[in-house]
Amino acid sequence: MSRSIMGAAAQLGPIARSDPRKEVVARLISLLREAHGRGAELVVFPELALTTFFPRWYLEDPAEIDAFFETEMPGPETLPLFEEAKRLGVGFYIGYAELASESGARQRFNTSILVDRAGRIVGKYRKVHLPGYDAPQPGRTSQHLEKYYFQPGDFGFPVWRTMGAVMGMCICNDRRWPETYRVMALQGTEIILVGYNTPDDHTGDFDFDSLTGFHNQLSLQAGAYQNSTWVIATAKAGLEEGSRLIGNSMIVAPSGQVVAMATSTHDEVVVARCDLDLGTLYRKTIFDLARHREPRHYGLIVERKGPVSPPEEG
Repeated sequence: MSRSIMGAAAQLGPIARSDPRKEVVARLISLLREAHGRGAELVVFPELALTTFFPRWYLEDPAEIDAFFETEMPGPETLPLFEEAKRLGVGFYIGYAELASESGARQRFNTSILVDRAGRIVGKYRKVHLPGYDAPQPGRTSQHLEKYYFQPGDFGFPVWRTMGAVMGMCICNDRRWPETYRVMALQGTEIILVGYNTPDDHTGDFDFDSLTGFHNQLSLQAGAYQNSTWVIATAKAGLEEGSRLIGNSMIVAPSGQVVAMATSTHDEVVVARCDLDLGTLYRKTIFDLARHREPRHYGLIVERKGPVSPPEEG
């Protein structure tokens, strides 16, 4: 008998800087209810789903920065989402800014959690591949300062067996790196959940930025196909505080085919039945990793961080 899970990508339209958590959580609950009404058992929300994408600004006031971060999950403002998910019997993934006190120090991470159908947190991931800069760049009206606000994740890429499947998580820029998917594939993942906030005005170079939507889809499809896994990828979308977020939330099969995609830049739910045995087929044929991989030739991947070209002739 085929194993499957009904998955949903719960895309969010823009969140203004002034929007209170309570209003944002109410939107999340509305999307959760809609997804449940359409048969979803697992709902994926975006990266930094509780706030606007604040790394677009350079802020120096610690109190102002702290206001974007969660010190507990669930907290008083997010608890209603957990309670509603438990009542409906729906699991979910959500991304948020985490302020952690560990080893006697305050640490900031771009984090996601996986919550099961009983409303319990069963997994936590912290974003590894932080894009952008650690200081404001001159001449830019919109900054990209994730390296300023966050530390690189310290959990690696774990997976969890829950809700009848093996699941992994990543966040935004992680989806562009093949190592992200492969590390989880080597742990048997069947579904990878990813939230993102991606603008089409990253660089100011039109030729580059105009390909943002294409590169997003290319990364997700290649990651799914080359690692025999489902991918549920959910965006923040629309014109948010002057930045154009692409949306294009989608569900991708292990074949690399897009089986569902958002068509708007607003709050929107897309749902698809994820046949987990479809991934098994690919893992037993083209991407039978145990049979076909040759790790002895891959040493440079972990030994060298950046490219080193051979010396010039002569």
